[in-house]
Amino acid sequence: MCGIVGYVGEQQAAPILVAGLKRLEYRGYDSAGVALVDHGALTVVRATGKLKNLEGKLNAEMPKGVIGIGHTRWATHGRPSDDNAHPHTFEGVSVVHNGIIENHLALKAQLKAKGHVFSSETDSEVFAHLIREQQRTGSALPEAVRAAIAQVRGTYALVCITASDPDTIVATRESQPMVVGLSSGQNFVASDVPALLEHTRDVIFMEDGDFAVVRKTGVTLTDRTGASVTRQVRRIDWSPGMAEKNGHKHFMHKEICEQPRAVADTLRGRVLRSEGDVHFDGWSLTEAQVKSMERVWVLACGTSYHSGLAGKWMIESLARIPVEVELASEFRYRDPIVKSGQLAVAISQSGETLDTLAAMREAKTRGATTMTLCNVVGSAMTREADFTVLTNAGPEIGVASTKAFTTQLVGLYLLAVKLGRLKGTLSAEQARGHLEALSEVPKLVEKVLKTEGHVKEIARKYLGAQDFLFLGRGPMHAVSLEGALKLKEISYIHAEGYAGGEMKHGPIALIDEKMPVVVCAPHEPKVHYDKIIGNIEEVRARGGQVIALVEEGDAHVASLANDVIEIPKSSALIAPLIATVPLQLLAYHVADLRGTDVDQPRNLAKSVTVE
Repeated sequence: MCGIVGYVGEQQAAPILVAGLKRLEYRGYDSAGVALVDHGALTVVRATGKLKNLEGKLNAEMPKGVIGIGHTRWATHGRPSDDNAHPHTFEGVSVVHNGIIENHLALKAQLKAKGHVFSSETDSEVFAHLIREQQRTGSALPEAVRAAIAQVRGTYALVCITASDPDTIVATRESQPMVVGLSSGQNFVASDVPALLEHTRDVIFMEDGDFAVVRKTGVTLTDRTGASVTRQVRRIDWSPGMAEKNGHKHFMHKEICEQPRAVADTLRGRVLRSEGDVHFDGWSLTEAQVKSMERVWVLACGTSYHSGLAGKWMIESLARIPVEVELASEFRYRDPIVKSGQLAVAISQSGETLDTLAAMREAKTRGATTMTLCNVVGSAMTREADFTVLTNAGPEIGVASTKAFTTQLVGLYLLAVKLGRLKGTLSAEQARGHLEALSEVPKLVEKVLKTEGHVKEIARKYLGAQDFLFLGRGPMHAVSLEGALKLKEISYIHAEGYAGGEMKHGPIALIDEKMPVVVCAPHEPKVHYDKIIGNIEEVRARGGQVIALVEEGDAHVASLANDVIEIPKSSALIAPLIATVPLQLLAYHVADLRGTDVDQPRNLAKSVTVE
């Protein structure tokens, strides 16, 4: 799920499509393709890898056509390959799609029973078959698309062309971005504004349920029922660089703000509320295997290691299986006691982190079943693990990880529920309670993002500090470590995260009136809340500046702190998902106000593929 471009007009479409896709390269992708219609003939060209591979094929024999669609794919279903690349085509219908079709397996089975033959491993290809099935009954293209999406559960930004209607593009969306570009004698669709800026700055941002019928002579907008809708035409004044960031100053800020969507996408298709269970594609562990499982190993580095520490609380609390969280860079050098029947979970945003890949291989050699929690289909870890749980965060451009961390926490929470159901430690009713709480997280994160202005003022107050201390207890210890890491990564301020109980075992010596101390103090569990108040009192007694992260309405902690950031009330295991967001914003605004390179901090790389 990544970049979409569509064009209809009087110029040759292929160069315009490729140029638009280049404008979307910042989003990350693993394959690309275009489809064009010319005099009733449909031509599709696809290639794995970078756009230069697609350009090489196009330059060898440039397809003609003044209407076409293009796509850069970030794999979610099926490995990166030419067959799995978009556009997908069936009997003259060609589609590009961003999103996830939750019921694609059931739809595929129904279509195969009617004689349809599929050529890819993707969920997206289902759209081409559904639309063609409707056309067989005599439906025009807009009606065929409308009937097709009525059968689909999931999210989509969908764009379609067909050989039988050679002057029309149909586009629609649900929970995925889609924009229409307007120009004289030609019109466009795209998943993001940068693809259009070379040709037009007049755009319509489509809303969920909108249908756009796009021809060179104009654009017609309707809703799902076919009723006409009116959307404002907006003039875009962003520079191309700002457009890539969707108006945000930095990719990191954009990615912080994308977390509600990223969390929702990680949950989508996996939460089985009626059954009180979790569905993972490719899950291979049986009930008997989980019941006899002696240990879960979590192998990770950096931010992923911090998510693993929170995951330990989740798995041990819900599944009652002991969890060891290991720094992957140390694991294979210490002769670990791994046994057959144990589960090793390797966590990595890129799926290429060398230390974590090596640790996973070591665990597998010693007999463990291996799972990777990863954001990139086709990466080394997804190829080598016994099964994969994708985080579905989408491409993360900023070096300092944000949405990858929160989606890893979601994946670990789902894993804990899944193991708990198989182990028998969670009833269906108990599991439903956890899954319902998880399903509320996108709304809670949206609420936290609205506190950004207040967080920025706190950042302004403390941006001159040379050192920060972050404290948390229980699951919030992981949040304190991650908060400190974000600050030091991008602002270059020295920061340390500690378990609250460890403060008096050394770090308390550092506290004076110049030391800001960020204290994560949600109300649950109560035993940790009472103890963290003691930590606040210890900081106050030594003149330290307390920045307290508290639940809404907590007047007691607010009365003890110099500054307060409020988060919505939640359970102890949900709280890390909520509390990490304001700490990301705090780090971001401190760094931005200090003038550092937020997206590409010095000495750091996005994917660490060396030891």
